[in-house]
Amino acid sequence: MTAVAVIGLGTMGLGIAQVFAAAGYTVLATDSHEPARANALDRIATSLAPRVEAGKLSSIDRDAIRSRVQIVDGPEAMGQAALAIEAVIEQLPAKQSLFAALEQVMAPDAILATNTSSLSVAAIAQGLKHPDRIIGLHFFNPAPAMKLVELVAHPGTAPRALDTARALMQPTGKTVIDCPDRPGFIVNRCARPFYGEALALMEEGRTPAEIDAAMVQAGYRLGPFSLIDLIGADINLAATEGLNRAMDGHPRYHVFDALRAQVASGTLGRKTGRGFVHPDPLPPAPQDAPAIVLRIEATLANEAAWLLAEGGTTRDGIDTALKLGLNLPRGPFDCLQAHGPATIAAELARLEQAAPPHLKTRYLPPPDGLTA
Repeated sequence: MTAVAVIGLGTMGLGIAQVFAAAGYTVLATDSHEPARANALDRIATSLAPRVEAGKLSSIDRDAIRSRVQIVDGPEAMGQAALAIEAVIEQLPAKQSLFAALEQVMAPDAILATNTSSLSVAAIAQGLKHPDRIIGLHFFNPAPAMKLVELVAHPGTAPRALDTARALMQPTGKTVIDCPDRPGFIVNRCARPFYGEALALMEEGRTPAEIDAAMVQAGYRLGPFSLIDLIGADINLAATEGLNRAMDGHPRYHVFDALRAQVASGTLGRKTGRGFVHPDPLPPAPQDAPAIVLRIEATLANEAAWLLAEGGTTRDGIDTALKLGLNLPRGPFDCLQAHGPATIAAELARLEQAAPPHLKTRYLPPPDGLTA
């Protein structure tokens, strides 16, 4: 039976191990922290318990999933794996050192994958003996529940590595979307306007509750501030700051003072009991709700158009990724088609003309413009 290796048994790594075990793979799992290794199988059983209690998974199948996860002492025990996925600390030296160790024991045709959400896959591959087999497999949290996986190729990735990764992912039932090795990949990058333009509206005097109410009325499961509250304002701030740095401070990735102030106040969302809107119910949508929706969807479409122009992905890939990764009712190019390119272009032009100095150039479309 094909074996998959998972290194790092925090929440994300353990979830990835569970995904592959549920798909029938033998999973060789490890963590540098001994307690994480010691309680990993119990944590998998705890994770599966709600499904057993709901009658969606039998106790026999639960035990089978658990039995397919083999805890090993370290990377040196992972030589038989066809694929190794790391979910360790987001530090470049740590990931490079781990992959260098895996290269010593794994077969030359084995695939080495990083679950990074913030580092360059090309940078991780630098200095390795076989950089052509390094890819990104970016799972979303919680890995067992989220259907999306971003498959990231750096410029030196071999097509064979990508084909092998897709084949190995197929039994997991995940939707695998090709995306470029660019900051934020697809979802984390294209999500920025969803939050950022809501914060720009707040900067202009609109309330988080009325902005969210407008988006919910338009079919969004959660408005941008409710989603920040769910994720945690601190997590959202860290992601925004990281992308801002990676994109050289471009105004499309501006870090708004309101988000910094929210984090400084300690009202981070659901995990602290209060956030931008949580736990209060939303009010009725304001009369100009369609204008709020158009503004946010125009910036979503613009960011997606910039990413598409950079290559490495497709319109359908971007739309699917945003719908699966953020539970949006429609993707950015769906929005572009629904409103029409002329309407989106006019809204962006209006916003650019009215933009304060710190947001100038935020709303400019890509050189080739916007086409549905």
